[in-house]
Amino acid sequence: MEQKIKQSGINIGGNIRQIRLKKGIGQTELVRMIQLHNVDMTRETLVKIERGIQHITGSQLRGLRDCLGTTYDELLK
Repeated sequence: MEQKIKQSGINIGGNIRQIRLKKGIGQTELVRMIQLHNVDMTRETLVKIERGIQHITGSQLRGLRDCLGTTYDELLK
């Protein structure tokens, strides 16, 4: 089972949402892109991650980084 990354002190979800909106990508579109990278995620999961009420896995974070064309630094600031 993959370890989950806690969002305490870092607003990973807010950073994901901000980058996604800046690039004009909808939640459903982003989830489809992530699924094409063989990362298990639903729109409901993305909503919870963006709200900071669900932890994110390493593979989800990597998929989001790749699909959003950003860096870990931007996601974890």
